[in-house]
Amino acid sequence: MAAGFKTVEPLDYHRRFWYKENCRPDGRELGEFRTTTLNIGSITTADGSALVKLGNTTIICGIKGELAAPPVDAANKGYIVPNVDLPPLCSSRFRPGPPGEQAQAASQFIADVIEKCDTKEDLCIVKGKLSWVLYCDIMCLDYDGNILDACTIALLGALKNVRLPEVHINEETDLAEVNMKQKNPLNITKHPVACSFAIFDDTIIIVDPTVEEENLSTGVITVVTDEDEKLCAVHKPGGTALSSEKLQDCISRAITRNKEVNKLLNEVLISVKPK
Repeated sequence: MAAGFKTVEPLDYHRRFWYKENCRPDGRELGEFRTTTLNIGSITTADGSALVKLGNTTIICGIKGELAAPPVDAANKGYIVPNVDLPPLCSSRFRPGPPGEQAQAASQFIADVIEKCDTKEDLCIVKGKLSWVLYCDIMCLDYDGNILDACTIALLGALKNVRLPEVHINEETDLAEVNMKQKNPLNITKHPVACSFAIFDDTIIIVDPTVEEENLSTGVITVVTDEDEKLCAVHKPGGTALSSEKLQDCISRAITRNKEVNKLLNEVLISVKPK
């Protein structure tokens, strides 16, 4: 009976839990994230990697470094180039071919988050001559909603796992020489973390929505904060507007989420030996 009601009236089915039980059909409280797990360094051919599971949503990030000339307008910086891939493998909602709108929007979101990491100067080898380009390939292996949060965690984990060989310019040949025996980590000074919410009935706001909850919602908002409890960005692609009070509640939950993710990241880093 319950299964039939859920199929015919999915929104009313969820409302019964929100208003009567103050929880969701999966038993989570409205402000509770799904179990989050993080594994880093599992891709041995990459310069850095991380695998994140957020409930049933699974994201893997692999990073490869290449040498290039620094940007013309930023001679003391390098590049970080993210690409989010949502293949048919992860969900029947995605089709083969060029990146869809959701994948492109996710890639742009990750690019904006990267700007908050403050790592590009660390990628410069010789000012005006040589720098690193980090290609960050982020792939969804299993899609069950809230990929932005999972992608952000995977990116941070992979960046913290990156080890790049020492490089210097030979003065006689003016060519780059790479020392693969000596590898160094990146100096990541900021750790922005995304926290996403789904909006229902203009009054109910739930954190970490599943794909079913995203589809039923009247709006989704993602708040990015750093470890200093500063607001980095608010991403809201249309939908129901939020009052300033509700938005502040979301920011407060996002600050707590940042602490949770950074604690998990630190625990994983301590348990993994550098490459």
